[in-house]
Amino acid sequence: MSGLLLQFGTSRFLQAHADLFLHEARMAGQDVPDVVIVQTSGSAARAGRLAAFSKPEGFPVRIRGLEDGQPVEREVQVKSVTRGLSTAADWPDVVSLFAEQADTILSNTGDSGYSVAPEEAAQGLDASAPLPSFPGKLAQLLLARYRAGGRALTILPCELINRNGPVLKAIVTDLARGAGAEEAFLAWLDTKVIFANTLVDRIVSEPLEPAGAVAEPYALWAIEEAPGLVPPCTHPSIVLAPDIEPYERLKLHILNLGHTVLADIWRKEGRPTEETVRAILSDPAIAARLDALYRDEVVPGFAARGLGGEAQAYVETTLSRFRNPFLDHRLSEIAGNHAVKIERRIAAFLAWAGTPAPTLQNIVSR
Repeated sequence: MSGLLLQFGTSRFLQAHADLFLHEARMAGQDVPDVVIVQTSGSAARAGRLAAFSKPEGFPVRIRGLEDGQPVEREVQVKSVTRGLSTAADWPDVVSLFAEQADTILSNTGDSGYSVAPEEAAQGLDASAPLPSFPGKLAQLLLARYRAGGRALTILPCELINRNGPVLKAIVTDLARGAGAEEAFLAWLDTKVIFANTLVDRIVSEPLEPAGAVAEPYALWAIEEAPGLVPPCTHPSIVLAPDIEPYERLKLHILNLGHTVLADIWRKEGRPTEETVRAILSDPAIAARLDALYRDEVVPGFAARGLGGEAQAYVETTLSRFRNPFLDHRLSEIAGNHAVKIERRIAAFLAWAGTPAPTLQNIVSR
């Protein structure tokens, strides 16, 4: 494959997930693309991280946890990333790489990454300066690529949004249409750009400075099959499936839902400021509340959808991951964008499952 993968988002998650997978695939002899990471937020606090991405020695990812009941601790120096750029400072370089060199686009732009201001389309898609939102920037870059010859492109969004690929495609298309884009570009966008539907799953608990991360052994990258879609590498943690909704629902409405429930308890009940997931579950009363929630409200909802057995097994795996003795996953971090997470992880579950869930309903209603 070779070529170039342009990654939007500097998150520690992708460093310990896709970037690590690509490095390991290359070390196994695969021809994989170099990664250029692009910061979309403009945050000055990430300047050191961006500089570190350009260092040839790479960055460390520490895998810590239990596999088959045995402790695992290893460190990998990830060298798949070759450069760090910023849309604020390096926009012309980003436009050039996107339009002319990239074959694959990867993104993880956070819980509100797909938000677009109503007036953004009115600014047009001229690429002389970046639009504020990630979908706006993506629309600009796609138009620049179309005008540069329009080679086909695969976009692999990794945001934790149900059906992230189709959702992102719809947002970009609507924005382009609202900006007055020509029909030929819209047709190219529809037929030559693959907006893959994906699901990522790994607990990445801590950043390392200036770049790198600490993560659990468990990892999954589920990608829904589509005509012409070729993942950037093969890896034991990458699964191609005809339908990834079961993976999405299990992860979003068990692991992520559990995190948000614990964060809600932490926020509302005066828990210690630096409390971790592992620490809060060492409180027998809290552990019992989460166990009851899964047993009485979550698993029955999945059972109503024909996924009861899969949900019970994933609950057991999730609780083991939550209690990983080697990770310090702080609830203060999980509690970020709390209202958005309640909507996506809990309210969406209630709408999907349609079964009685008074505890979850109370969280949504407060």
